[in-house]
Amino acid sequence: MKTKSINAGNSLWREGMQRFLHNRLAVSGLVFLLFMITLCIAAPLLTSYSYESQKLSSGATSPGASHLMGTDVLGRDLFTRVLYGGRVSFSVGLCATLVSVVIGVCWGSVAGWCGGKVDSVMMRIVDIAYAFPFTIFVIILMVFFQRSLLLLFMAIGAVEWLTMARIVRSQVMALRHQEFIDAAIGLGLSHPKIILRHILPNITGPVIVYATLTIPAIMLLEAFLSFLGLGVQPPASSWGILIREGTEAMEEYPWLLLFPGAILSLTLFSLNFIGDGLRDALDPKSSRE
Repeated sequence: MKTKSINAGNSLWREGMQRFLHNRLAVSGLVFLLFMITLCIAAPLLTSYSYESQKLSSGATSPGASHLMGTDVLGRDLFTRVLYGGRVSFSVGLCATLVSVVIGVCWGSVAGWCGGKVDSVMMRIVDIAYAFPFTIFVIILMVFFQRSLLLLFMAIGAVEWLTMARIVRSQVMALRHQEFIDAAIGLGLSHPKIILRHILPNITGPVIVYATLTIPAIMLLEAFLSFLGLGVQPPASSWGILIREGTEAMEEYPWLLLFPGAILSLTLFSLNFIGDGLRDALDPKSSRE
């Protein structure tokens, strides 16, 4: 019995999960986020309207029984467009963030661990990439390749990893001279094993926190690209596009801005609460307290 309790007590993930579940804001954010994702996935079951069907004769109508969030100036059901737009926003945010995290963590880990000339060369590449105008980069991709969501994921992810690489590099450089790293080197562990087993688990918190901040930043960036005609193409939509359309008609039809803006804001709050909760739950230092 004692052996089982010791093994259970030494489980970092189990202790982290318990701390996360005791964080009310984080749990509330997770519930709301899962609720919104479920609504977006189940959009065809929740609405009988098409996100692209227009009814110009009715125009913009206020929220009511037939249209929960009203309709836009083209007579399209706003509730339907919010759900389908959420699919695009979540897809762009999550996929592009995943690309940026994978590239940034790998790049920053190698640069921070190797140091010296390797670090200098790798970080100068990051500085050059920072100096290159992102909009021009996307335009070049759009000219040479067909416009698609996959291309949008790659274009945004190929730039957003730069800050992640800098954060990971600084964390790795702070850890590589710690005593437990010296002990691992003394035991003969290879550099890749040290990075995977000892470095990465200790930088999980900062990576998760920045990843949760990257998702809303990418959603806003997607809205900017769509405004320039380089992002999501009509008749498809995203929350960013719906907010842009709402600002153009907010004086006459305020619900066109109110509903998408409120949902996007609550989603961003939820992501921030989840990130803070995971940071506290997965922090190895707090698990020893």
